[in-house]
Amino acid sequence: MKIFVTGVGGQLGHDVVNELVSRGHVAVGSDIAPEYAGIADGSAVTNAEYRSLDITDASAVETVLTEVKPDAVIHCAAWTAVDLAEDDDKVAKVRAINAGGTQNIANVCKKLDCKMTYISTDYVFDGQGTEPWQPDCKDYKPLNVYGQTKLEGELAVSGTLEKYFIVRIAWVFGLNGKNFIKTMINVGKTHDTVRVVNDQIGTPTYTLDLARLLVDMNETEKYGYYHATNEGGYISWYDFTCEIYKQAGMSTKVVPVTTAEYGLSKAARPFNSRLDKSKLVAAGFKPLPTWQDALARYLKEIG
Repeated sequence: MKIFVTGVGGQLGHDVVNELVSRGHVAVGSDIAPEYAGIADGSAVTNAEYRSLDITDASAVETVLTEVKPDAVIHCAAWTAVDLAEDDDKVAKVRAINAGGTQNIANVCKKLDCKMTYISTDYVFDGQGTEPWQPDCKDYKPLNVYGQTKLEGELAVSGTLEKYFIVRIAWVFGLNGKNFIKTMINVGKTHDTVRVVNDQIGTPTYTLDLARLLVDMNETEKYGYYHATNEGGYISWYDFTCEIYKQAGMSTKVVPVTTAEYGLSKAARPFNSRLDKSKLVAAGFKPLPTWQDALARYLKEIG
């Protein structure tokens, strides 16, 4: 298969291209930068064909995808700076990327009759209660601009295409770019004590593991909505931090606090990010390894 991957300068797109190439697929990567600007780790993504593309430019999307003629598009590109998205002068840009850009890609996928995978988020829900969110739940109540625009992207895909995978993930970490683990390790090197919220519950997602699942999906026609995070149980950010320091051999003390005690962030955060993943298994897909195992592999990877 020939698969076009957006957002290869980010954590997930980087790993998706590497996974595709390792399985013998033809991967064409894209991002807004003139040349590939992600981590230059000598892996396949560094050498794969690269197309500079602004997904908010409908004519550019049509031109590039029509030239490439992919069998599938895995759409990893997104505005993900959650707090920055709340700024009045950023809202239109966030919507243009997460909703408009996704609609542009979906429109061309329909013309080309190719599959599309859209990476979404638990933020499309209101984060209330304690029950895990089901993939086919339509009780959308996003708490912030990021969640609202990602939901608009979901609706663009499901309203335009029949051959689509909408995959919601949470608490993402990978090699390429910033993430919670890198931040906590850096903070732990300069602070004896850190305060971390213990009332926001979810499960981390390692992009390396997720990339394998996304390629598995694209090798089938089992379309629809899915949830995908690592296994290992639901935890708080406090629990996650404790395990990060334990596995990294750091003695930094972690103090649990409520979201209210920690102080309000610009964008409201969901308390309940539990995602039910049973549909994956029912469809015959292999679940991701435990987040504890993923963390161990990741820490080894980043040294």
